[in-house]
Amino acid sequence: MNSQSQPHADANNTAEPTPDLVIDASGLACPMPLLKAKQGLNRLESGQILEVRATDPGAERDIPAFCSISGHKLLQVRAANALFSYWLQKR
Repeated sequence: MNSQSQPHADANNTAEPTPDLVIDASGLACPMPLLKAKQGLNRLESGQILEVRATDPGAERDIPAFCSISGHKLLQVRAANALFSYWLQKR
């Protein structure tokens, strides 16, 4: 985990936020990407950023919905070649 304080990009910024932890859930089927994201967030402190990489199309729905109900901030989403990347800031 990165202990330095760094500015973080928001959802409208083209720069990718700098993650404190990266979870690669590519190749895992639903609900595993969401479970891995929850486990990753549990390892972080408030304000830190988690990057989750997933190939499961269900993550497109699950991760933003999870952020909405849990209070974590979805900073950015990127999709390229069936790989989805999500940057979440822990509340």
